[in-house]
Amino acid sequence: MLQVYLVRHGETEWNAARRIQGQSDSPLTEKGIFQAQQVAERVRNEGITHVIASDLGRTKHTAEIIADACGCQVVTEPRLRELHMGVLEARNIDSLTAEEEVWRKQMVDGTPRGRIPEGETMSELAARMREALNNCLSLPAGSKPLLVSHGIALGCLISTILGLPAYAERRLRLRNCSISRVDYQQSDWLASGWIVETAGDISHLDLPALDELQR
Repeated sequence: MLQVYLVRHGETEWNAARRIQGQSDSPLTEKGIFQAQQVAERVRNEGITHVIASDLGRTKHTAEIIADACGCQVVTEPRLRELHMGVLEARNIDSLTAEEEVWRKQMVDGTPRGRIPEGETMSELAARMREALNNCLSLPAGSKPLLVSHGIALGCLISTILGLPAYAERRLRLRNCSISRVDYQQSDWLASGWIVETAGDISHLDLPALDELQR
């Protein structure tokens, strides 16, 4: 059985300011750095062998803190990037027009072919996220990888493992530096392949963590 840990990056300046990030970038806040340190302490003795991160700055910084505790090097994987939010990237959520808010909501409300202009669909996101996850199957026997990615991206991945379409209504909350775990296994009582062990665990964090919209 292959166990893969999934970590969302720490809080960023744009998270705190309610700005849309997508594949644009924003540095971790002091709180975000502390959250990453708490993840590092949580997984330090889990036998992590590989730390693989989206190539955006916020995920790389989070991953570097975790990798240092686990004695690993960070490998970047562009397929773990966040959903491309097109023309809405870097915008404050509270500044969106009514039409722009419709575009944004299509990414979370179950619209099958929702796409922000110049951005990605959820199906395109799901395809590359699953490719990145499946790439872990080629790691040496006994590996225990940890992937650092983003809220919408990880939520989409976990939802599709559960059998939901990529564009399904978003009902999984993954806060900053939450930890999830998926396993690849053969089982008499579960479907063969990827299964979800845990999702969105924040029991290791001392302070409340944000999701995309909550304060």
